[in-house]
Amino acid sequence: MSDLALYGGEPVRKTRLSYGHQYIDEADIQAVVEVLNSDFLTCGPKVAELEEALCHLTGAAHCTAVSNGTAALHVACLAAEIGPGDEVITTPVTFAASANAVLYCGGKPVFADIDPRTYTIDPESIERCVTERTKAVISVDFTGAACDYDAIRAICQKHNLLLIEDAAHSIGTTYRGTPVGGVADLTTFSFHPVKTITAGEGGAVLSKDSTLAKRVELFAKHGITRDFDLLQEKGNSNWYYEQQLLGYNYRMTDIQCALALSQLKKLERFIARRKELVRKYDEAFRKIPEVIIQTEAEGSDTARHLYILRLDFDRLNCRRKEFYDAMQAENIGVNVHYIPVYLFPYYQSLGYRRGLCPNAEAYYESSMTLPLFYGMTDQDQNDVIRAVEKVITYFRQ
Repeated sequence: MSDLALYGGEPVRKTRLSYGHQYIDEADIQAVVEVLNSDFLTCGPKVAELEEALCHLTGAAHCTAVSNGTAALHVACLAAEIGPGDEVITTPVTFAASANAVLYCGGKPVFADIDPRTYTIDPESIERCVTERTKAVISVDFTGAACDYDAIRAICQKHNLLLIEDAAHSIGTTYRGTPVGGVADLTTFSFHPVKTITAGEGGAVLSKDSTLAKRVELFAKHGITRDFDLLQEKGNSNWYYEQQLLGYNYRMTDIQCALALSQLKKLERFIARRKELVRKYDEAFRKIPEVIIQTEAEGSDTARHLYILRLDFDRLNCRRKEFYDAMQAENIGVNVHYIPVYLFPYYQSLGYRRGLCPNAEAYYESSMTLPLFYGMTDQDQNDVIRAVEKVITYFRQ
């Protein structure tokens, strides 16, 4: 095989392929244009439409659309009454928002280790992290794969903990036949452009519990309500409203909701293509002894958001940086998801230390994210596979 592009060889492809990319069609554009030409750009009917559609998709009874996935996690933690002195167990292999939301509320994130096969939070590690201060667990459906919810729910019930499911990656995934959004006490979605569906930005919080759902809505909308059942003073006119707690302006606009609604109509098609791409990757990489592919938890029918390879550096004459640089030089836009949260300087300043979660750290040192998105062509994927094979062959011991 030819020399690596990193060292002057011809790259596998002439143009760069991103690791993720949104898919926007004419129907999406028209949906947004219709809102722009309407009476409501925000606080209008499309918000309720999206919330209803997400409840229908997931089986949740209640949904509040919010401005982004981080806002969703924040108000979920507020609704769960996380506060100073409370501990919340979560995974370090996630975007920082999963843990940051706990800090926003004055709580303490406690990092449980991951299962080295699935890369999701390990229930046995959760059990070891439970103390008298533990109030909730934030699970993360990393790459879109559901966690081991039978085991996690059993732990939460045993210790009377609330379960918050960070499903930023996993819209469309089901666990033992139950759609994500109907599994946990509270579930959060993200509609960032690299996710399976996008609203540009945006998120949502879903629940079957009406008390939790009302608190979510209050915190997302300034702590203000017009709900007659919640008003402390009754008998006023329709103009009357009350601020009942200190909330936030985390509203999602009708413009964003219109795009999300249009994208939802394509969700099954998006998922089917992603599954097809994952099957082809798995088939190709099972033949390469220097790489390891992800194992999904039993019961997860996964709408995959990310495709992760782990590299066996005991079999390669390079380290991860060199492998990453070589793939980039071949015009394959690989990435790394994620740096364990507690390794960041800010978390180190709070007293977290390297060595806390050995499986998570070993995963990080060997992981590489390959391109995966609906608009990838078969040729795009062939280029990715060829590039991996080329780099592996060059560095093979």
